[in-house]
Amino acid sequence: VEGSFCFHFLSDSTDLVCLSQIVHLSVTSNLCVTPLGLERDADLQLLLVGGELLKVRSSSWKKNRFYKLQEDCTTMWHESHRTFKRNQTFSIDEIESVRKGRQSEGLQKHTEAHVEDRCFSIIFKGRRRNLDLIATSAEEARQWVNGLEKIISNMKKLNSQQTSDWIFNCMRKADKNKDNKMTLKELKHFLRQINIEVDDMYAEVLFAKCDKSNSGSLEGPEIKHFYDLLIYREEIDVIYGKYATTGEQMSVKDLLNFLLNEQREVATMEDAVSLIERYELDDSAKQKNHMTKDGFLMYLHQEEGSIFNPAHKEVFQDMSQPINHYFISSSHNTYLMEDQLKGHSSTEAYIKALMKSCRCVELDCWDGAHGEPIIYHGHTLTSKVLFKDVIKAIKEYAFKTSEYPVILSLENHCTLEQQKLMAKHMISILGSALLTSPLEDQMPTAFPSPQDLKGRFIIKGKRLNKLDAVFSNTSPGVEEDCVSEEDEAAETSNSKTDTNGQKLAKQLSDLVIYCKSVHFSGFEHAKDKQAFYEMSSFKESKAVNLAETAGNAFIHHNMTKLSRIYPAGSRTDSSNYNPVSLWNAGCQIVALNFQTPSKEMDLNQGRFRSNGVSGYVLKPGFQRYPGTEFDPMTLTKGPWLKRKTFHIMVISAQQLPKLNKDKCKSIVDPLVKVEIDGVPADTCSKETRSIENNGFNPMWNETFQFDIQVPELALVRFLVEDYDSTSQNDLIGQYCLPLTSLQNGYRHVPLLTKHGDVIPSAGLFVHLMLLDAK
Repeated sequence: VEGSFCFHFLSDSTDLVCLSQIVHLSVTSNLCVTPLGLERDADLQLLLVGGELLKVRSSSWKKNRFYKLQEDCTTMWHESHRTFKRNQTFSIDEIESVRKGRQSEGLQKHTEAHVEDRCFSIIFKGRRRNLDLIATSAEEARQWVNGLEKIISNMKKLNSQQTSDWIFNCMRKADKNKDNKMTLKELKHFLRQINIEVDDMYAEVLFAKCDKSNSGSLEGPEIKHFYDLLIYREEIDVIYGKYATTGEQMSVKDLLNFLLNEQREVATMEDAVSLIERYELDDSAKQKNHMTKDGFLMYLHQEEGSIFNPAHKEVFQDMSQPINHYFISSSHNTYLMEDQLKGHSSTEAYIKALMKSCRCVELDCWDGAHGEPIIYHGHTLTSKVLFKDVIKAIKEYAFKTSEYPVILSLENHCTLEQQKLMAKHMISILGSALLTSPLEDQMPTAFPSPQDLKGRFIIKGKRLNKLDAVFSNTSPGVEEDCVSEEDEAAETSNSKTDTNGQKLAKQLSDLVIYCKSVHFSGFEHAKDKQAFYEMSSFKESKAVNLAETAGNAFIHHNMTKLSRIYPAGSRTDSSNYNPVSLWNAGCQIVALNFQTPSKEMDLNQGRFRSNGVSGYVLKPGFQRYPGTEFDPMTLTKGPWLKRKTFHIMVISAQQLPKLNKDKCKSIVDPLVKVEIDGVPADTCSKETRSIENNGFNPMWNETFQFDIQVPELALVRFLVEDYDSTSQNDLIGQYCLPLTSLQNGYRHVPLLTKHGDVIPSAGLFVHLMLLDAK
């Protein structure tokens, strides 16, 4: 086969062409991977042809640039007028989302309303700046947005099947002279590309084994043979061979035995047949209700073979309990993209947090110019953003990933007139979604549920009077002094104005219904004097001290009240504290700096990965029901002690990324850490040895055992690092999930970047067994 051609993969990932059958074709061709049904798609064709778009950086910086989707359909090329970087590319995998219209902070600030239908923005993962663009027409903008969304959607479907495509791209790059052959030198270069360091003798043996023609180079079927040797996974052969008893293939009965005995699933013959129908690639095997090794590997890479229980990807918990019975995903200083002293404040920070299902966001409100309130970190050099722009962004993105209520935590430093404008903006922009009175027709005695509050905004802040005034028609009549129970800005400032009493506007006060901020004066005082809707915020050090010295009292407090925890003001770098001890004490709103990649944010992502990523996770019963004697520090006997033994074998990893891609000989030396984070008695970490110079298919086969006392509060975190004997190990990837959400048996573990984004094709292969302790 000569010239260019495309492999059109079916949109349904179960019907992917087995790439090993066509390897010899693509090596001698220009590979273009296009989803079946899109090869004639007008939107995709526009991207492949490319075109000029107006790039917007500021009101004065707007320049035409040419953009084009590369033939591999995974890379976007764009021209640059920089002296040393005239041709630049970015991967489609780097894109978080595409927004149509003036839906970015930059486009809203630097463009006029009449170009709305020609605008769109490419939002990148991590901290990379948005790409704001204007097309020549509304139709062209629509095609760019639709085309990009189709490619992104297709790549997400195929990510678990990208191994072959990824290997091929590396093969093509290794063919330096483009003669469609691989010399020994090119083979060595290729192995470095895929993160394998081999000695010369092994490379020569592998090369000689494939060079059947003795020509000194590999081509056609020889490259296919090399490919087959490369993707061979000994551990899969062993597992498959153990159960494939029918003509070296798995019968439906064999597969059922595997599901029952190894995966410990409650499976039926119908379940086994369904897996064969979905994932078997060989039609003749499928007709006999058999599963080949390729089909078996395909199944293991799907959600059924994932470590995370697919049933927990949807909302499966009871959502009708009072809102204080849930852990609530919460952000601190949500407006900041960076540090607390001179970082950038942006509506984008709110959008990113909300799109991660954060359900409690913070707004630090100050007087702004021209009578408009602003949001920033007071008494610092952080930039400012208009309060009304933040409310608009929250309105637009609050319920795109979760339909459950969003709490707006106000830290109010405004004068009366601007407070009134704050209230006006929230009422006019949020409309009927803003909760302005209790759901009940009479004075409530407990919180409503997340189910009751779907699609609603709840204001947390100071209030001039008790909530029963809503029903008794009493009013404070005038604005009154109201001192905040917390003032995070005061922690980083010596200004006396931070601690003075402050007037509170009735219009703003009246919007506070279920989350009235009050000072904490002790658990007994709260029990005797505070209404259920009166809540306190705690600086991390105070909260951790209470959790460690009065854990049971804190848990009882949180059975009827809400508690919000926030980082110390000394964390000017936007670092985070460990949220686990506060969850152990039943605290619901444990606010973290979402903008800072850290172990703490890994744990937060793991905690809220379950229950449909809704931002709400039901607390264990022993943290909800009165009379409990549970204390995470002492662990007295009780129903919370459901002791488990967690066995895990770390078997292998696949396609770990190179950390330093600028160094062609930079090969990782991977090791795996398995961590348990929960009550102090359960917190533990164990690690494998490091494997030298192999990021492609390292194998460990190392077994660990963890004894778990309180499984309902335990999180499991996998950490893959590049070992360095002279300095701190570098992070390769991580993944965290609740212990109660994992599946037993042979499972693949996806790996995420430090920002929480999936690393395509990379993963761990493990065997897990969570059993009742003897």
